Amino acid sequence: MAAPFPSPTKKWHSNTYPSISPSRPELSAKGKTVLVTGGGTGIGAETARSFAEAGASRIALLGRREQPLLDTKASIEKQYPGVEVFVASTDITNKSQVDDAFKKFAGNGKIDVVVSNAAFTGPPDTVEEAEEERFLGAIQTNLRGALLTAQAFLRHASKNAVAIDVNSCAAHHNFAAALASYSIAKMANFRLWNSVGFAHPEHSVFHIQPGVVDTEMNRGVGGVAAAGFEDHVSLPGNFNVWLASPEAKFLKGKYLWANWDVDELKARAQELESTTQLSIELGGWPWGESDYTRSWSFEGPSSD
Repeated sequence: MAAPFPSPTKKWHSNTYPSISPSRPELSAKGKTVLVTGGGTGIGAETARSFAEAGASRIALLGRREQPLLDTKASIEKQYPGVEVFVASTDITNKSQVDDAFKKFAGNGKIDVVVSNAAFTGPPDTVEEAEEERFLGAIQTNLRGALLTAQAFLRHASKNAVAIDVNSCAAHHNFAAALASYSIAKMANFRLWNSVGFAHPEHSVFHIQPGVVDTEMNRGVGGVAAAGFEDHVSLPGNFNVWLASPEAKFLKGKYLWANWDVDELKARAQELESTTQLSIELGGWPWGESDYTRSWSFEGPSSD
């Protein structure tokens, strides 16, 4: 289909395609341990299936509702009997539950890939009509979940681990005034995970707009109906596997749409890796991780 939004690639995908197929040897996740929050249904569950197809040895599914987690676990283990699936009914805004789930899954080992996928849309209020506690509570719910996930990830991350922030284009584009709290939360989540990547450059952190997928959460805000088109859930699922592979390392720190063609992105690898393109920065000014910003101490620049 023609790109419904401005795109850095000529090809626009609404479904999976060979270059991001988990069956490609180049995208193998053999021996990897993968943890997915919001893993019971929708994009999280499909991401887990994609990593199972790619050969991941152990996959953790975290989510509030136990039954969807168990259903997804059974489905994956039936289709991919060599994969061990761990489930933990987890409120990702509860620190003790998050810490316990990560610790039990990691055991004496490390976690190679974390997909921070759980989210909450919040109240459909504009800034003008927002009830303070409800509005700010929605932002805090999303941000707290991302913070606790990031902290647990850093405690258990393997060397050169990968973290994927399943974000939303609402972070960088105003679609509807009533999505204000969600948009603010998603921008905050971007900055939080971006800070993780800045402080720990040995890890690869990515941020994605997963597409317009017919998930329970998306239906709650009329996403597919409002967009007038639908992306298949396999697109973000397989795109996440591609991001966790060596092929995508040049895009670490970038904000990416799952719809963009990865072959066209790879063709521009040197250009994208060396510039602030596909990053959320100060528009119109070449601000990035320059020598100047890297030279700052914790206290900030001197007053000279």
